[in-house]
Amino acid sequence: MRRLVFHIDVNSAYLSWESARRVSEGGEDLRLIPAAVGGDREKRTGVVLAKSIPAKARGVQTGEPIAMALRKCPELVLAKPDFRLYERSSKAFMDICREYAPVVEKYSIDECFLDMSGTERLYPDPLAAANQIKNAIRGRLGFTVNVGISENKVLAKMASDFEKPDRVHTLYPQEIPEKLWPLPAGSLFSVGRSTAERLGKAHIRTVGELARYDLRALQSMLGAKAGQRLHEYANGIDPSPVLSEPEEAKGYSVSTTLEEDVTTWERAFQVLAALADSAASHMRSEGAKTSCISVALRSNDFKNRSHQKKLAEPTDITPEIYRVSKQLFSELWNGTTPLRALGVSLAEVSRGGCEQVSLFADEGRERERRLDQTVDLLRSRFGAGSIMRGSAMGESHRVGRKYRAQEELKRK
Repeated sequence: MRRLVFHIDVNSAYLSWESARRVSEGGEDLRLIPAAVGGDREKRTGVVLAKSIPAKARGVQTGEPIAMALRKCPELVLAKPDFRLYERSSKAFMDICREYAPVVEKYSIDECFLDMSGTERLYPDPLAAANQIKNAIRGRLGFTVNVGISENKVLAKMASDFEKPDRVHTLYPQEIPEKLWPLPAGSLFSVGRSTAERLGKAHIRTVGELARYDLRALQSMLGAKAGQRLHEYANGIDPSPVLSEPEEAKGYSVSTTLEEDVTTWERAFQVLAALADSAASHMRSEGAKTSCISVALRSNDFKNRSHQKKLAEPTDITPEIYRVSKQLFSELWNGTTPLRALGVSLAEVSRGGCEQVSLFADEGRERERRLDQTVDLLRSRFGAGSIMRGSAMGESHRVGRKYRAQEELKRK
């Protein structure tokens, strides 16, 4: 049986969902004016999460600081993020997809894959079926999507990234030389900026050049697995199935690229606390615990460093995860080199296991666990931003001095 896969991607999701809500309430359509979602106009903080086409025409870019976007486009209309709305809108459009496909895999909040294999009798024309789904989402929910069609996931995803918005595109294997190979190598799925730079240094500028590049040389450059994967993707090969349920997470990772370089212990610990809190909260929501914590940093010269620690027993307690993260970070950073990005990862996760109980209960640990439960409950009721921890406040200078002193003793 011939495989048939659709990839559906909401056009500028956060902005589209906010616009659809405003239009339904008789308000202005943000998609038609210079507008963006993210940040605070008065404080000029935060980053652009999504932008309208008119804003893009004025040079506004996703991921750039709000202050920079406002300098480019002073009349930019800003909408604050509403993650409850995004979750509802995501579920609504995926529910429509499930009316057409026997298997739907949620890939992200605004993307999903549909396995349409075996539906030929119901939908003999894939293009017509894709347009039917696209139009149903637009008509019933008020926002637009792109649909990519192919015989596997990677080609379907690449197709959905072609001309936007509100379009259907195909990228069948026989169309690869015409539609895929002329594209920049950096546009291929899973090719990040650093990989694209390495490919450019090897004079691999297009997907076609990547597809024809010697596999062994590519693996030598990028590593065996990464080289093999990119070589297959460039040639349109992807045997991975569309999964009806997401695979169980093997780990939890949260990172951030900072608006301004971090140069103080206080600021670094504040960011680290937020990252540890986010990763731990996500992990707890799925009933998991971690036995390995790692911290990664990137300095402003784009050099990456990381450090990890295995735990004596698994934990899901935010303050414990933060304390280990802080220790690892303090062993990594010299306290002076400006930092561009920070990340916290929780690996070697376990689910449903029994915790070893001490005969001598640790009251402090129990208090921290109860606090986590209270914080999780408040956030589930009032939103993720309803409560923030202050664990990095107040003690960061003291901790920074302690670790600097330890480093000085080590050097002596």
